[in-house]
Amino acid sequence: MKLTKNFLLASAISFALLLPITALALSFDDTFAGSIGFTSTDLKQTVLNVISFVLGLLGLIALVMIIFGIFSLVGAGGKEDKAERAKKLIVSALVGLIVIILAWAIVNFVLKSATQVTS
Repeated sequence: MKLTKNFLLASAISFALLLPITALALSFDDTFAGSIGFTSTDLKQTVLNVISFVLGLLGLIALVMIIFGIFSLVGAGGKEDKAERAKKLIVSALVGLIVIILAWAIVNFVLKSATQVTS
């Protein structure tokens, strides 16, 4: 049992150490990236894309929380504590959604202002 465990551990470590060698052998050029929809952009646009993706994901989570809160409120069955908890969840998710929208607007404004100043 111990021999098998040691063998598996050594195999996993060897695999983890040798895996980057195959990754270094790959070459990526712009023609492949362009054919699948990736284009070369500057750093500001990349940062804006990443932040927009993260804020979009957070917005989706907030919407799921709102929907869950609505279902919890409907399913409370007249129990005040469950209904109050569902209302708090909905209000918190709405506040979070407003914060996410404001963060997106601020990021867009700052990055566009920085782009206009430098260009």
